[in-house]
Amino acid sequence: MRMLTAIFAAGLAAGGLTATSEAQKAPDKVKVALARSVSNGAMLIAIKKGYFKAENIEVEMQAIDTASDALTLVAQGQIQIVGAGVSAGYFNAVDRGLPVTITISRVAFPAGHNLMIRPDLKDQIKSMKNMKGRNIASNGPGSISTYEIGKMLEPHGLSLKDVNIKIFPFPQYAVAFANKAVDAGLVIPPWTLSYEKQGIAIPFGNADKLVPGPVTISVNFVNTDWIAKNRDTAVRFYKAYLRGGRDWCQGYHGAPVRKEIVDELIASKVETRREVLDGFWTARPIDGRVNEKSILDVQKFYLEQKMIKRTFPIEKVVDYSLVDAATKQLPKFELINKASKLDGCR
Repeated sequence: MRMLTAIFAAGLAAGGLTATSEAQKAPDKVKVALARSVSNGAMLIAIKKGYFKAENIEVEMQAIDTASDALTLVAQGQIQIVGAGVSAGYFNAVDRGLPVTITISRVAFPAGHNLMIRPDLKDQIKSMKNMKGRNIASNGPGSISTYEIGKMLEPHGLSLKDVNIKIFPFPQYAVAFANKAVDAGLVIPPWTLSYEKQGIAIPFGNADKLVPGPVTISVNFVNTDWIAKNRDTAVRFYKAYLRGGRDWCQGYHGAPVRKEIVDELIASKVETRREVLDGFWTARPIDGRVNEKSILDVQKFYLEQKMIKRTFPIEKVVDYSLVDAATKQLPKFELINKASKLDGCR
C-alpha cells in the first residue's frame, strides 16, 4: 500500500495563545507505522479533523506489511508507535527485555474476519474437519490470524499441525487464491467483502462466531523509553487518537461521519471502492482497553505452539496509563445513532 506521509503543523490552541508564542513552539513529532487495514480510518479521521493539530502534534505515517519488522524498529526507537496484530513476536520482545509495550486496542470482535475458501472447493470443504491437510493463508507464522485459525480448528479435533500454514502479506492473498497456492485463508476487511464480490474467495468460517472471544485483534505497540521521556506528548497523542476512535465508532453505528471516514480511506488507498468500504467495519473499545482474558489466551496459545517460551501477567505486557489519562480529558461517549443494534464500539 502507498500511504502518504501525513504531516501537520501546529495551529492556535484554545485559550487565546498569540500567533507569535504558538509559532515558537514546534510541534512534537510522532512516527507511526500501520499495516493496511480499514481500521486505520480512526487515525485518518483524527488527522483530517485536526485532533492532532489541536494537541500540537505532527504525525508521520508509514505503511508496513507485518508487525515483525516494525516491532524491531519500535524497539530501536526509529518508530514510536506501530499498529498491528497481537503477535508472538511481541511477547518474545518482552521476554528479551526490549522497550516495547501494548497501549491500546485498535480492533476487537466483532472484527469481520473470515476463514474464506476458494470457490472451486465449495463442494469439497463442507466442514472445518475438511481443512485437514489443506493449505491455509495467514499473514504471519506467529500472527493473530494464525491464532484465529488454530482456535477454529480446535473444536473439531484439529490443530495447526494438521494443516499447512502458508505465509502471505494480506495484499497478496488474492494472487495466492487465484494461483491455487492456498485452499483457504484468514481474511480481514476490506478484502472479506471485495473477495466475495469478485469471486476470488467465498466465506466459510466467521471468526467472530467461531473463535471464543471477544478477541483483541490489533493494538498499538509503543517504545517504552519514548514514553518515559515524552509522557505528556504520548498522552496528548492518545487524546487525539481516542477522539478519532470515537468518530470511527460513531461511523460504525451509522452516524454521518461514516462518509468522511470512507473518503479518507479511499484517499489513503486502503481501498478505493466505496461500495466495499460501505460494508462491514471492525469494532474497537471506546476506552481503548484490551480484553485481558483474550490477551492471556493468545499468550497461552503461542506457548502451546512453541512460538514463545513463557507467558506474562497482563501488567507486564499492557500499559493503560496513557489511554486512561487521555480518557479523563474527554467527555462521556454517547452514540449519535441510538437506534443502532450493532455489537461493539460502545
